[in-house]
Amino acid sequence: MTETMRAAVLAAPATMELQQVALPEPGAGQVRVKLEGCGVCASNVEPFEGQPWSQFPGEPGGMGHEGWGIVDALGPDVTGIAIGDRVAMLSGKSYAEYDVADVGALVKLPEALAGKPFPGEPLGCAFNIFRRADVQAGQTVAIVGIGFLGAVLTRLATEAGARVIAISRRQSSLDLARHYGAAETIVMDDHWRILEDVKRLTDGRGCDRVIECVGKQWPLDLAGELVREGGRLVIAGYHQDGPRQVNMQMWNWKGIDIASAHERDPAVNLRGLREAAEAVASGRLDPTPLYTHRYPLDRLDEALLATRDKPDGFVKALVTFGDAA
Repeated sequence: MTETMRAAVLAAPATMELQQVALPEPGAGQVRVKLEGCGVCASNVEPFEGQPWSQFPGEPGGMGHEGWGIVDALGPDVTGIAIGDRVAMLSGKSYAEYDVADVGALVKLPEALAGKPFPGEPLGCAFNIFRRADVQAGQTVAIVGIGFLGAVLTRLATEAGARVIAISRRQSSLDLARHYGAAETIVMDDHWRILEDVKRLTDGRGCDRVIECVGKQWPLDLAGELVREGGRLVIAGYHQDGPRQVNMQMWNWKGIDIASAHERDPAVNLRGLREAAEAVASGRLDPTPLYTHRYPLDRLDEALLATRDKPDGFVKALVTFGDAA
């Protein structure tokens, strides 16, 4: 077997290089996975463009955290996983042909998912966010920003018996929200008109739950205003480009709950990943329409730019390898 592999390296701001690097070896309690693919996350965009604290070059395969593939090597003390198992894992260097993961950070994929892409981390993230949102039947839920995450949350909230109001910039995103069950859609272009539209749709009451999925200041401001008194604001957008200001006076007055729904407990993340695999395998959730763009590893820079610029119809890019391409 070869002792090297191809891996993408962030060599400089907005500059990806494909390099031949040493094949990683699994340590105790770890497995090595030959990757079939890895999803591209919007959280990759700022590091790709370069942040004040960035260091270059990055690690081989770095930023890739949505990988899936076939176990091809076991480290010492591994049980419950065998070579040849198809898995999704929670790891961080999957923009490469191989990655290593702790055995407690992966889920075996059901046979029903054979041959299908499965970027497990973002799917599991959606299930964890939904749990934190505590959506109940009969509630009105506004979802601000319909991309991959917003679309999955639209489906989960609708399935739970809530009425979903989807708010997003692009018509294609609003059409996607309708596909996943949204009862109402609103173009995200004018702050005050959106507030008036939501007031009209909720008899002036506001929304029981508002899930912000963008990660920028204005959508966060908007989301805070849409929550009814005593409701819950769920922050699912990844705010990594600087500090935020919030209208604490309004938040206090309305007595809203705030859930910053980014889980850091490995056990919780694994639970979300497992729930997502079961939901997709059973047909409860079909994420296929969300995988709109595919790229080979040597075009990762194009995938990142598409994730940033969102060409018409774009939802999520996958980097795929070999037969999965």
